Amino acid sequence: MPQYDPAVYSRILTSLTLGFHIIFATIGVGVPLMIALAEWMGIKRNDPHYTLLARRWARGFVITVAVGVVTGTSIGIQLSLLWPSFMRIAGQAIALPLFMETFAFFVEAIFLGIYLYTWDRFKKPIYHFWLSIPIILGSSGSAMFITMMNSFMNAPAGFTLEDGKITNIQPILAMLNPATPTKVSHVLFSAYLTCAFILAGIAAYSILKGRKHVYYKKALKLTMTTGLIFAIGTAVVGDLSGKYLAEYQPEKLAAAEWHFETIEKAPLILGGILTEDNEVKFGLQIPYALSILAHGTPNAVVKGLNEYKAEDLPPLYIHYLFDAMVAIGMFLMLLTLLYFILRKWRKGNPHHRLLLWAIVIAAPLSVFAIEFGWVFSEVGRQPWILRGFMRTNEGATTSEHVDIMLYLFLLLYLVLGIAVSRVLRTLFRNNPAEAELLALEDSGADKR
Repeated sequence: MPQYDPAVYSRILTSLTLGFHIIFATIGVGVPLMIALAEWMGIKRNDPHYTLLARRWARGFVITVAVGVVTGTSIGIQLSLLWPSFMRIAGQAIALPLFMETFAFFVEAIFLGIYLYTWDRFKKPIYHFWLSIPIILGSSGSAMFITMMNSFMNAPAGFTLEDGKITNIQPILAMLNPATPTKVSHVLFSAYLTCAFILAGIAAYSILKGRKHVYYKKALKLTMTTGLIFAIGTAVVGDLSGKYLAEYQPEKLAAAEWHFETIEKAPLILGGILTEDNEVKFGLQIPYALSILAHGTPNAVVKGLNEYKAEDLPPLYIHYLFDAMVAIGMFLMLLTLLYFILRKWRKGNPHHRLLLWAIVIAAPLSVFAIEFGWVFSEVGRQPWILRGFMRTNEGATTSEHVDIMLYLFLLLYLVLGIAVSRVLRTLFRNNPAEAELLALEDSGADKR
């Protein structure tokens, strides 16, 4: 039998928790913005269809928030139990954003409750809309503060470590470490983009199922418009992230691109198979692209993996994660551009079945891109849990019962996943939009 290694089980359990939680965390960040946009459009255009969109999205959002709280709490517990040595150091240096994240969540939760129970209770609907702003700030702020901790793990700053003891702690510098600007921006933009496509996929699927009401077409237009904006934003931030990696984590960028020799005019490699001799076969090379991504100029020198010790390098399979993340991001952007070209073109049909099916497929792909991105971020930092200071194995627990925790949490996430799927399906199946639309139309007729 293979020897039990608590560090391996700790990594698996943490990966499982993060992988499950990131779905609900992403929804928690992006959907409030979509709700606010829909309500704003309803008020601005005096259009009840957009207002109904906001109402229905808010109902589903509450369910996902509940699951996000459970999985978020699991992460907090696991950080203390599975990574005690890491938390003894990081907990002192980076405790401030963790503390602030709690307040951001309080703001979100308090105003979400007020928002849900005050529909139609204001003479002017704009007052209800303003309640959505603290929800957006709280959810995005929560993501920002948590991401600051992850940034700290990639680019530690604001402390001195001598003989295992941490001194000269500067919490602000730890928060505003070199990785923070690009990482926080990328997390927020990609969350907004993903949620736009999740909701667009639902609207597109509804149209494909024969629901021709203008309500669904308006939902698709709003989500695809938002998707286009954040697809472009995500691409810009992704380019800046590449330049950050080139300066602060060059081994991670080199591993992502299977770049072994330090050369100028470096090409970017897509796909391919890596041989034992570190040769890439069947890959698509884009001349100068890696130099441009890393330093903004085609003649720039890009540092290769051969400059580093083998034990300090991340697993090279992250190349495929990086490629998949970028490919999906480009697909989403092209899809939104195609949708708007067909909308503007007089003979175009933005509701063509092939395009609608592509949007439906893009919804889960956008979630996969989030997962690939986080795995790339975490695995690409290996073998460090705190880059340059503490290796992953050094930060893990020595408990002999992590495997039992893994099985219990796996069962918990399985139950939660099934439960939330069934609740959401029942919620919207038993209360279809058509019934609410009919009620709105009858109400409008009565007023006239």
